Amino acid sequence: MIVHRSDVVNGARLAHTHAARTPRRWPPGFTIAAGAFYTCMAGVHLGVVVANPQVYASYGEAASMEWVSRLWAQVFMANPVFWGLVAAGLEVLIGVLLLVGGRASRLGWVAVAAFQVALILLGWGYLFWIVPALAIAVLGARHDWPLLARPATF
Repeated sequence: MIVHRSDVVNGARLAHTHAARTPRRWPPGFTIAAGAFYTCMAGVHLGVVVANPQVYASYGEAASMEWVSRLWAQVFMANPVFWGLVAAGLEVLIGVLLLVGGRASRLGWVAVAAFQVALILLGWGYLFWIVPALAIAVLGARHDWPLLARPATF
């Protein structure tokens, strides 16, 4: 057996398992599920953009803060096709970060949490979605986080 200098600390050989030295081929399960979910949800935005981008108007109307409704109407609804595609792009980016594995997936989990928290701006009614989604995301990220310390290999 070849002993590398990194395997020796203060003259004692460290016991390593094969799994500890072998890079992961794929991100762990919860990370793959979340990445697939966000990537697929981008398709929902594409569908809305193609079918009827005016559907987005109701999102801003439901906002519980007046400034959010006004900003939504003036910015997002001024060009809903563009902003719908931006939303789709952000969800694809989050999904890809999660699916890449390693430290990129950690950034993806942070983006998932930020995305869910940002939805609160669209109205308190979204809490019925945000709270369970954020709870599942936090549990999944917490489970997979230690396994994402090293990059995945393909």
